[in-house]
Amino acid sequence: MSGVAAIDGGSLVDQAIRAVRGYIRDRDLTVGDTLPGEGAFAAELGVSRAVMREAFGALAALRQIDVGNGRKARVAAIDGSVMASSIDHAVATAQIATSDVWDVRRTLELRTAALAAEKRSDADARAIIDHAAAMQAQASDLDALIRHDIAFHQTIARASGNPLFTQIVRSFEPLMRTAVPAAWDTRRTDDQRSAILQLHRDIAQSVADRDAAAAQDAMDRHFDASISDLFSL
Repeated sequence: MSGVAAIDGGSLVDQAIRAVRGYIRDRDLTVGDTLPGEGAFAAELGVSRAVMREAFGALAALRQIDVGNGRKARVAAIDGSVMASSIDHAVATAQIATSDVWDVRRTLELRTAALAAEKRSDADARAIIDHAAAMQAQASDLDALIRHDIAFHQTIARASGNPLFTQIVRSFEPLMRTAVPAAWDTRRTDDQRSAILQLHRDIAQSVADRDAAAAQDAMDRHFDASISDLFSL
């Protein structure tokens, strides 16, 4: 192994982390490509194996590399769980409010709905419609309803064709698991619950019809209703 750039500044672990990132970037490595071992990096950078072990551990925690099971470290795929953890921490420590997250969600998901209508595959359209139908069919089973609601929004994001939208929408999942049942509990009557389920079907049908304006409008109405439910608590 040769050509790992030495990087000054910060702790030895910080320098090692930046060196591994630089190695990946400079060699145009992609998801699944293998990296040299901790020992090779340690020798090249003139640091201990313990420093490299800590650097690899930090990069693995950030889902930038995959390590473990005795195999070589590999370049990892983007993972929205890292953003999810950061958002959850920020809400829990009152750095941001739940309403801030929902404002960002609304902005993003109006766009993903419109893009999904333009770019979705037939399989995407079927999956979105199926999740909306499952929410209707399992409305009395809160766990199942939440599961399909989360999958509904994530499938729309994936159908948008932008992988960053997919990961950002995924990052909202922990908060949805708390907020969705709280909002659902405010819908006391069958009519109130039917109305929100109908909005999901409207979104799904608009995406299937490739009607971007209608999909965006239906998603906007969905967030109007959801925000009203959440913040009237």
